[in-house]
Amino acid sequence: MNKYELAVVVSAKIEDEARTETIEKVKEIIARFGGNVTDVDEWGKRRLAYEIQKMKEGFYYFIHFESDSTVPAEVESRLRIMENVIRFLCIRQDA
Repeated sequence: MNKYELAVVVSAKIEDEARTETIEKVKEIIARFGGNVTDVDEWGKRRLAYEIQKMKEGFYYFIHFESDSTVPAEVESRLRIMENVIRFLCIRQDA
């Protein structure tokens, strides 16, 4: 099992309930492919470095999880089509 950190930037234009629902869906996707979510770190609303889809702000979340090496590719393919997710990045953490 490898340790990963998934950074997710969610649109600031949606309601709190929809934002929470989006993060829950991401956690469900990780669990569906055999991953184990260990921690979710919410940074809140931050200014983006550059404008994305005419948005200047987004909500930042960092999800730490453990999984096999095939899971991040599956998670990224699902995140790519989620409309409330502006950007994401998954990196492997060294031991």
